Amino acid sequence: MYAFDYQRASDAQGAVKTINADPEAKFLGGGQSLLAAMKLRLAQPSTLVDVTRIPALKTVQVDAKTVTVGAAVCHADVAANAQIQATLPALAQLAAGIGDRQVRALGTLGGSLANDDPAADYPAAVLGLNATVVTDRRRIAADDFFLGMYETALEPDELIVAVEFPVPQRAAYEKFHNPASHFALTGVFVAQFADGSVRVAITGAAASVFRAGGLEDALKASFTPAAARAVSIAPDDLNTDLHASAAYRAHLIPVLTARAVTKALG
Repeated sequence: MYAFDYQRASDAQGAVKTINADPEAKFLGGGQSLLAAMKLRLAQPSTLVDVTRIPALKTVQVDAKTVTVGAAVCHADVAANAQIQATLPALAQLAAGIGDRQVRALGTLGGSLANDDPAADYPAAVLGLNATVVTDRRRIAADDFFLGMYETALEPDELIVAVEFPVPQRAAYEKFHNPASHFALTGVFVAQFADGSVRVAITGAAASVFRAGGLEDALKASFTPAAARAVSIAPDDLNTDLHASAAYRAHLIPVLTARAVTKALG
């Protein structure tokens, strides 16, 4: 590690002001990815601006149509929130499967989304539920937020303050995880809405989270596990690494989608 300054922000405006004053400064959420990168000298910010103590970023609001989660709410608190469990159980269950207990106690929703790790779980929920990412200055639709590997629509000094998740008719998340890190080798979030539309978001299989149009069309016509299994996924743009080949990930996608549909149907 190397020397750097640490500041604890008390409000979003102050945090953004500090970042604006120092282009080498970075926001600090749970630090699960940033601190590891700093230890390897892959990131060398001059100042870390801790946003996890900002009260407005630690709230959860739930009604019949929307679950709004503050950016500094940790994964463990999303998983344990009784209102989320009752209204949007798929989100609580996804949060409960992130990393290990220590990661869930420190990692935050906003930090996960801003980092946009290709194998992270939360991006699948955001894209699959057509959520809105709320920042200190604008609202960004899920379809416009994720741009590529570790790349989002956020400006360097832009701070996520909350995420608004629409409540679907039914939803579920399934992943085939790395047994050590619990990152998704492939993960699938499926959501069906009251108007009959279906969204299927895939994480862990490509450079960034993406929607599977073929699966969405098949499940819109018939929201059944059999319909999901019948869809063939091309491996062309999928990842091959030491954990799994592109062909294996292509095979997993409809299998996991079918399992998610089964879970969503209860």
